[in-house]
Amino acid sequence: MVTHKVGYFVGSLSSTSINRTLSKALIRLAPKDLEFSEIPIGNLPLYSPDFDSDYPAEATALKEAIAASDALLFLTPEYNRSIPGALKNAIDWASRPWGENSFDHIPAAVIGASVGQIGTAVAQQSLRGVLSYCNARQMTAPEAYIQFSDEVFTPEGEVKDEGLETFLREYMTEFRDHIERVLTVLPRD
Repeated sequence: MVTHKVGYFVGSLSSTSINRTLSKALIRLAPKDLEFSEIPIGNLPLYSPDFDSDYPAEATALKEAIAASDALLFLTPEYNRSIPGALKNAIDWASRPWGENSFDHIPAAVIGASVGQIGTAVAQQSLRGVLSYCNARQMTAPEAYIQFSDEVFTPEGEVKDEGLETFLREYMTEFRDHIERVLTVLPRD
């Protein structure tokens, strides 16, 4: 059995991020042939093209973490009907300088949780547009807009709703299948 290394981004910098809790649930429910490592984004300076010829250590580490991943999972909150600035900043660092786009052809999936009923739908659409421009190979279905509540998710990532647990398990299985399809055609070097 081949193990795929999945780097994941939690778009929120909050110490109480519900998307971090969602990441724990997804990791628990994922097929066993996926290995996860979080790619941190909180210590990145703001991106500027002035750095393109001399990347800071934090941005170099970001690009190295993506290069070490077979696929990427993005867990995004929704801030003002879009993606958080910290996540966009990380994407800007990783996609630069020109000609060194870390997202080119990488299998990717987008998911997010909010306390609202539309569960980050608008932020996810915004993120999908950015990732499309960066040439990431996105899983387009199933879409997953998760309404978060403490009654459904434990801090350790257990899901107390059987229907949602089944959906999230199937989502992660679809993601694994997507990774395998993309890497069959576009292997990572």
